[in-house]
Amino acid sequence: MLAPYACDPAHSRGRRFIQSPAPTRTEFQRDRDRIIHCTAFRRLVYKTQVFLNHEGDLFRTRMTHSLEVAQLGRSIARSLGLNEDLVEAIALAHDLGHTPFGHAGQDALNECMASYGGFEHNLQSLRVVDELEERYPEFNGLNLSFETREGILKHCARRNAEAINAKEPNGVAARFLNGTQPSLEAQLCNVADAIAYNAHDIDDGVRSGLLTLEQLQDVPLFARYHAQTLAEYPSLQGRRVLFETIRRMLSDQVYDVITATRAALDIDAPASADEARQCPPLVKFSTAMHEESKALKSFLFRHLYRHPQVMKNTDGARAMVQDLFVVYLDKPQEMPAAYAQRNDVPRAVADYLSGMTDRFATREHARLIA
Repeated sequence: MLAPYACDPAHSRGRRFIQSPAPTRTEFQRDRDRIIHCTAFRRLVYKTQVFLNHEGDLFRTRMTHSLEVAQLGRSIARSLGLNEDLVEAIALAHDLGHTPFGHAGQDALNECMASYGGFEHNLQSLRVVDELEERYPEFNGLNLSFETREGILKHCARRNAEAINAKEPNGVAARFLNGTQPSLEAQLCNVADAIAYNAHDIDDGVRSGLLTLEQLQDVPLFARYHAQTLAEYPSLQGRRVLFETIRRMLSDQVYDVITATRAALDIDAPASADEARQCPPLVKFSTAMHEESKALKSFLFRHLYRHPQVMKNTDGARAMVQDLFVVYLDKPQEMPAAYAQRNDVPRAVADYLSGMTDRFATREHARLIA
C-alpha cells in the first residue's frame, strides 16, 4: 500500500525512449532488474569502499555497500508507505559510476579532468545508465525511468546541471537549478547511504585493527549502544560485542528516521509525490540523531579515512589513476576501440578509467608503466 506522497509507477514520468510496459513487473521493478543485470553493477564487487580490494576478503566493497543501503532503504520505505522497488533501484545504482580505489580514485580522476569538465561520480552513475551500458539494440544505456534516474543524481555541480537541463529541459537536473527536492524515495536513499556508511566503516575499521573499541568510546552514538550491550550481556566477548552494538545503533537510527520523517510529513502534509518535491527535505534524522551521526562521521574521517595506513595505500592508488590517465590520453590505442575511437578523448579516458575495478586498474598499471 503506497502513501499518497509515494512515487506510483503507474504515474511515472516515463523513460527517455518509449517502451511497452512489462506484463508482470512495474516500471520500478523493471529498473531494478536492469541495474542488477548490467555490467557496471557486477564490477562493484571489485571496487573499493574504504579498504583496497586486495587488503581482505571480508571488507566492504561498493557492491556490499549498495546492498546494505538497499536493505536499510526498503525497511524504512515499508514503514513510511514509500515505494520499496524504487528505493531499491536507486540504492543499487547510486555508486555505478564510482572509480576504482574509492574516493582516492575519484579525487585523482577529478584532478586529471580539471581542464576537461571535471569528474563527479554521481554524474558518472547517471552517465553509466544513460549512455555507457550497451545492452539494447535501440538505444544506449539502460533507459531507466525518470524517478530512478532522478534518485541516482544525488549531487550535481551547477554547470553540469545546466548542461543536462539544456538537453533534457525540466528533467533530472532541474531541481539543482530551481531549488526543489527529489522524490521522497531518493531522499530516503541518501539517508540510508549515510547510515550504512557509518555502521560498516566502524565494523571494517575495527576488523582491520585501525580502530579500537576504546577509541570508539569517545563517540556518543557508539558508546551508548556499547554500554547497553554490555549491561544486558556482561559476559559477551569478541566480535559479538561489536556486532550487537552496531545492530542496536542501526536499529535506533532507522526508527529515528521513521519517527522524524513522519513528524515532518504531518507538518507539510504533501498530497502527492510532486507536492513532496516542493517541500523542504522531509526524510531525515531528528536533530539530536543528526548531530550524533555528524560526530561519528567526523570521528571516522579523523581516525579511519585519514589513518596513516589508509593514506599510504590511497596515495599509491591516486598515483596509479593519474599515471593511467596520462598514458591513455597520450596513447588512446591502449584502450579498447570503443573508447579509443571517440572524438572526446579525455572524457573517453575518464569513462574507461572510472569503469575499472581495483584489480584491473592495478594490472593495467603494471602492463603500461614499467
